[in-house]
Amino acid sequence: MTFYLLQALNGLAYGMLLFLLAAGLSLIFGLMEVVNLAHGGFYMLGAYLALSAVRWTGSFWIAAIAVPLVLGAVGFLLEWEFLRPLYRRTHLDQILLTFGFAFVFSDLARWWWGADVQSLAPPPGLDRSIPLLGTFFPSYRLFVIALGAAMAGGLWLGLGRTRLGAMVRAGVANREMAQALGIDIGLVFTGVFAFGAALAGLAGVIAAPIQGVFPGVDFETLIVTLIVVVVGGLGTLPGSFWGSLLIGEVDTFGKTLVPQMALVVTYLVMAAVLIVRPTGLFGGRPR
Repeated sequence: MTFYLLQALNGLAYGMLLFLLAAGLSLIFGLMEVVNLAHGGFYMLGAYLALSAVRWTGSFWIAAIAVPLVLGAVGFLLEWEFLRPLYRRTHLDQILLTFGFAFVFSDLARWWWGADVQSLAPPPGLDRSIPLLGTFFPSYRLFVIALGAAMAGGLWLGLGRTRLGAMVRAGVANREMAQALGIDIGLVFTGVFAFGAALAGLAGVIAAPIQGVFPGVDFETLIVTLIVVVVGGLGTLPGSFWGSLLIGEVDTFGKTLVPQMALVVTYLVMAAVLIVRPTGLFGGRPR
């Protein structure tokens, strides 16, 4: 029983990491109807930049604050300069642009940091295991669970109880009406895209001590994140949260119990959800 409880905690920690990724991707799609295929690249750059920031400053916490800000600025520039001119064109143009930037990010990372697998040590104080359920469990993973839960609560409050959140929800519900009421939808678009990039960068920083970082982790992570978003429902924050937890647990137990079929199990769960709920667990009617 202890074994399964520990694996459930591991799955919860992984699910919270997926939520940081899926929340940004889902917000971008829900508001802008853009499938940002460069999202995994922001995650990868977050992990690599965290490695460099810790080497330069010696502080994991400085990296955890600075790296998301840097990647948020990169996301701002990408949306403002490159993506914005494509809004009146087809979705295929937007997908090709973000897909191209994903390859640019991948090649830049390989050129600057090399092709070796690298890892980041947990910060002091969280680099040990604590007694739990009659055994020991890494304290850093408990920190990841707490951080993910705090971010979920913060996003829920931010979107549901603030003026800015009301503007975003209005843009998601009816873009033309929101613009007619005086909301600068273009600026909201840019802000949401930058925020999504910053969340992906934060996920990269937080994941580096657990999963390490290597070339190709961007596309590998992007695929899992897209599965989460599809399972939870495109453009919904509750869907991102519960979809992340579901896929996190399925992936963890799959790799533990049937490692040779772990990815197949994940796809089977996605297929089962879509058969029952074609728009995802929390998805509404297709727009």
